[in-house]
Amino acid sequence: MQKMTAINTIFVEKGKGEQITARFEKAKAVHTFEGFIRMEVLLSEDAEDRDEVKVCTTWEDRKYFDNWLHSRENEKSHNAKSPSAEKSPILGNELTTFAVKVQHLPAEAEKAK
Repeated sequence: MQKMTAINTIFVEKGKGEQITARFEKAKAVHTFEGFIRMEVLLSEDAEDRDEVKVCTTWEDRKYFDNWLHSRENEKSHNAKSPSAEKSPILGNELTTFAVKVQHLPAEAEKAK
């Protein structure tokens, strides 16, 4: 097995990044999928013309990510409409995947292994 991380970069209208990151505060279906390790949601601090939100998920193996990516739960979560009728501040997105080659944990976590 080869751990992998998927990073979905969401391009957002300037000043609306907090609005998008708030959508991830409550755990959703992805957290229940086999092979899911963790999710981190990052908000850019220095983009000039737009905000960038990076949704990073780490998986035990690529096959688990692929199962999530092609799942009904993933489709439903990305097709869900915002509760308000206002126009979405999302300008677009880009998905990139990476093989995890090196990972360092805090010293205490390393001792527990």
